[in-house]
Amino acid sequence: MTAAPPPRARDGSAHELGFTRQHAVRWLAPGVLIATGAKALLAAIFGAYADKRELQGSLPSDVYHYTDDDELWLDYVADLGDGFDATYSVATLLARREIDVGDAMLPRGRLLVMGGDQVYPAASIQTYRDRTRGVYHAAFPEPDGEQRPALFALPGNHDWYDGLTAFLRVFAQRRPFGAWTTEQTRSYFAIELPQRWWLFAIDTQFDDHIDAPQLAYFADAAARLEPGDAVILCTPSPAWVYAGSPSGAAAYDIIEFFDAEFVRPAGASIRVMLSGDKHHYVRYAERDGTRQNITCGLGGAYLAATHELPERVDLPPPTTRVREAQPQASYDLAARYPSKRRSRLFAAGIFRLPWRNPGFWGMTGLVQSAVTLAVLFGIAGPFGGSERGFFALVASWTPTVILGGLLVLTGVFFARMDGHTPCRPATVAGVLHGLAHIALNVAWALAIIQLYRLLPHNLVTNWATLLLIVVGTPLVLGFAHSELVAAYLVIASKFGINLNELMAGQSIEDHKGFLRLHIAADGTLTVHPIAIGQVCRAWRADPDGAPSDPLLRPVGIPPTPIRIEDPVVVPREG
Repeated sequence: MTAAPPPRARDGSAHELGFTRQHAVRWLAPGVLIATGAKALLAAIFGAYADKRELQGSLPSDVYHYTDDDELWLDYVADLGDGFDATYSVATLLARREIDVGDAMLPRGRLLVMGGDQVYPAASIQTYRDRTRGVYHAAFPEPDGEQRPALFALPGNHDWYDGLTAFLRVFAQRRPFGAWTTEQTRSYFAIELPQRWWLFAIDTQFDDHIDAPQLAYFADAAARLEPGDAVILCTPSPAWVYAGSPSGAAAYDIIEFFDAEFVRPAGASIRVMLSGDKHHYVRYAERDGTRQNITCGLGGAYLAATHELPERVDLPPPTTRVREAQPQASYDLAARYPSKRRSRLFAAGIFRLPWRNPGFWGMTGLVQSAVTLAVLFGIAGPFGGSERGFFALVASWTPTVILGGLLVLTGVFFARMDGHTPCRPATVAGVLHGLAHIALNVAWALAIIQLYRLLPHNLVTNWATLLLIVVGTPLVLGFAHSELVAAYLVIASKFGINLNELMAGQSIEDHKGFLRLHIAADGTLTVHPIAIGQVCRAWRADPDGAPSDPLLRPVGIPPTPIRIEDPVVVPREG
């Protein structure tokens, strides 16, 4: 006897849905900055000592097979567990039995591969429930046929912030994930697909290395490759885009090593590389061949810029340390989403930073007010008309020097957050950024002193000046310094510095998407890049829907799939 499906949600409350809908992460909010920064720092320091990949060697080492049909549809989505509206809009399209893109009906994938950063800002059981698992369950609560689609997930850096503890509990225990079902037992996997295609997904932690149990796993999987087989390689980050930088070259060397160690010796070839991490769609096509390197991180996180990407990348880079590296090939930037023009327009939206992130406005106001008070303390003596000795002068300016130095160091740290940026330009940008904030504080302090000197000295003006300092300074300086940060981000991005922060501060929720891949009976792979121009922001419960229908329906126009570009056809050999 078939069990009755569970009751459907009667409204959009957390009690009915089983999870709490979340707003998009405000990346420049003080709490998020501090918490995420602390977790990232701890993960970087202790990652080598708490690497759970070393423990996964005791878990089942299955290679998964989906070769029973002549063809197969597969979905790929990455960077997804952020705000509810964007994540759910994408999930509902992935859940549809088929989507209409105007010139074709594309059926749902038998497999769903999540390519990294399944949750933001950091992994925990609760955040996975509220931002990912609950959202996908609401989009596709019960299977609409006898077979559940399979789900595989590759961890990104945000999944790694707790050492993979929550990730392995959510994705590696072969449990239902809405109507999908998780199949993997480790944080990496190999899948045999029809027509001699394979999908390998490697877990490189923080673009660091491949651990010994993982090497043994892929050695076993690669032993099954035959000459002429084709591989889709999924990586946590698109190392090929930044292979020209020192850190990017080191990250790409992991890919090159994997290819040289496991794929090429078998006579097979990596035909397509897929990654998320950067929240846009970008495709690099081999100039003298048919290989494709695709970034698609449009699953729900804030939109990232595309206008400062390199127009060409040479792989492997000249600085590669892999002994048996393949001959260098050039890849041209063939497609991007959003377009270069729209990306520039989006970048200018950073000047809404104070309103988009009021917490950042407040934090900046308090910090810069402290610096301004230190400046006032330093210059109050000379403007007061009294001479001070050398040691008194040193003592009065010490707070300013300390706080000013901290501002400059913060500017340098901020500019060097992206490890792909060369150190010297980033350091110069950070120093200039910090000095600009100091100059603004000095100008504000001098304006206060000048105002005080122009006003008559009495109780009223004294209290008015104090009120200006205590109340006006945090408000005015907070706004001014926030706009100064915005101006810095716009200028720095022209030199490839802080590109991520330029867009993260805006949390743009529209322009999301995923990839739908098809392996045909003739052995060709077709990649269909799909976008949603505008996500839905209003939802209502659908208590009378079918068991497999989404629990929440859009109010108004539903998310509409569109093609980002024409289908990309990749032959198995070429």
